[in-house]
Amino acid sequence: MKTTLRTMLGATALAAFTTAAIADTTLTIATVNNGDMIRMQGLTDDFKAKNPGIELEWVTLEENVLRTRVTQDVATKGGQFDVMTIGTYEVPIWGKQGWLVSMNDLPASYDVDDLLPAIRGGLTVDGELYAAPFYGESSMVMYRADLMEKAGMEMPDAPSWHFIRRAAAKMTDKEEGIYGVCLRGKAGWGENMAFLTATANSFGARWFDEEWNAQFDSPEWKEALTFYIDMLTAYGPPGASSNGFNENLALFQQGKCGMWIDATVAASFVTNPKDSTVADKVGFALAPDNGLGKRGNWLWAWSLAIPAGTDDEDAAKKFVAWATSKEYLALVAENEGWANVPPGTRTSLYENAEYAKVPFAQMTLDSINAADPTAPTVDPVPYTGVQFVAIPEFQGIATAVGQQFSAALAGQTSVEDALANAQKLTTREMKRAGYMK
Repeated sequence: MKTTLRTMLGATALAAFTTAAIADTTLTIATVNNGDMIRMQGLTDDFKAKNPGIELEWVTLEENVLRTRVTQDVATKGGQFDVMTIGTYEVPIWGKQGWLVSMNDLPASYDVDDLLPAIRGGLTVDGELYAAPFYGESSMVMYRADLMEKAGMEMPDAPSWHFIRRAAAKMTDKEEGIYGVCLRGKAGWGENMAFLTATANSFGARWFDEEWNAQFDSPEWKEALTFYIDMLTAYGPPGASSNGFNENLALFQQGKCGMWIDATVAASFVTNPKDSTVADKVGFALAPDNGLGKRGNWLWAWSLAIPAGTDDEDAAKKFVAWATSKEYLALVAENEGWANVPPGTRTSLYENAEYAKVPFAQMTLDSINAADPTAPTVDPVPYTGVQFVAIPEFQGIATAVGQQFSAALAGQTSVEDALANAQKLTTREMKRAGYMK
């Protein structure tokens, strides 16, 4: 049974970080089933030793399911979770709604000023930090250097989409079960639409014009979606419309992908010899562009936030501070090596001489710095966000659009019909929400 920590310790901010034991407190933590989160669960004996009396209960969910569960709980202040793993999209929207607890009273030892400005800025609303980043990411090209060499090609540090397609064609060997390119196809605003929105930016497409008119009837969207489906159909694995981050990670680790364009955080997993059969054969490059001044990479952080409905705010802040601290990074390095440290959150990590030796460290930082959520598209837009549009309605709209595009990839509908349906449903929902007349 949970106890109310404010009753036990008082309501002052400093009381949240006293070293006194907190008896019989169980924190329920909702998290995504990504590798870094699973690793963190295995290291929590360190937290328990430093915080006797606080027990941890995990609810580990697939990305789309997690988003649904935590959104329902936080909106109703249901109190089902004490700590939630949420993303850069949710934090500013939920913070403005008063659904999240401010993190501005984290202790000085936490060193909030060490957080990378791009990441911290996305988690801050009107000067209030509403979540602490567990790892930050952009997206980049991960590729089999041996297959690239065999194809007689050399990956540039900053490739174009047309280079990627040519390389995919040459690297594909379906008889050997090797596919030139693996990309997200699973429907979801944070699955296929994260990839496709960032990709579309590089083709000159945008979700809305400056008057909030949907733009799926534009030639730029048709070019981007056609390019994606044609390339993945010709050179991608079977069943690509069902593959998200975890499915493509498994394929790459098994040696079945020549190239994979996805989250920079995957680099530690594809280069880990414990899990990856191609660990010593992986190279990295910036996400592709189309010659228009925008690369097809995104900006994201999986962060830990505390819902306003929790009864155990003080204990929850202790956990969040532990899991996102410099000391946690050192703990992972000690147990798993520097390559497996959660990336993309702290300036000090990228100033660390040992971490600088990690082969993907600099490319990850360069990719994060290359993304600009305030100017994500070639033509002007009224929104911020690279792979998402930072409005509350986006989650539902983009999930529906993602279903249309996944169906087109599966051959269940045409590109033209998928785009027409996306235009229709987006326009309808934006009118209902009052963005359009």
